[in-house]
Amino acid sequence: MKSIRPGKQRKNFFNAPLHKKRKWISAHLEENLLLKYDKRSTPVIKGDTVKVMRGSYRGHEDKVAHVNVNRGYVEVEGLTITKADGKKIAKHLHPSNLLITKLNITDKRRREKLERGLPEETKKEIEKEAEEQAKEMEEQKRKEKEEKVKEEEIREPTEKLEEAKDETKKVEEKTEEPKAKKKTAKKTTTKKKNKEENKK
Repeated sequence: MKSIRPGKQRKNFFNAPLHKKRKWISAHLEENLLLKYDKRSTPVIKGDTVKVMRGSYRGHEDKVAHVNVNRGYVEVEGLTITKADGKKIAKHLHPSNLLITKLNITDKRRREKLERGLPEETKKEIEKEAEEQAKEMEEQKRKEKEEKVKEEEIREPTEKLEEAKDETKKVEEKTEEPKAKKKTAKKTTTKKKNKEENKK
């Protein structure tokens, strides 16, 4: 972009196609990764471990939870801000303020891009690392499923108790309704008897 005008720069950023925006969400690699992959920077994806280099959260290191390509920001696990109403939301960070310390290599296309021009030994290492990461992800998913099942088991008895209470309330209401009708019927009969006696 040659223009110095902020308006034109903003227009170029927001109207740019996604394949360009994807490249703009790039962060620098740590020194050991730089030497391993022979690259200065790479686009950030979900699952990468990053370190915050600037701002009030400087030094925080965790995994990337969400990447918004359209708006050009990244969300890191453990970083939240509190709104005026007390709600906690994820802090939006620009990828230029991050340093990638560990890459997520489970994606095949990303692996192929990183392996371009590298020797076969490093390629084999990358493949092994990708397999290990895939296993770790499977274990995490399995643990999450187990936790969900446990939560459902805890919720089920409480839901059953609530349903039983609702049923008992409905039964009580049904039993109370005919009693009220009987009382009104008695009152009408007594009124009729009194009228008949007065006529006589």
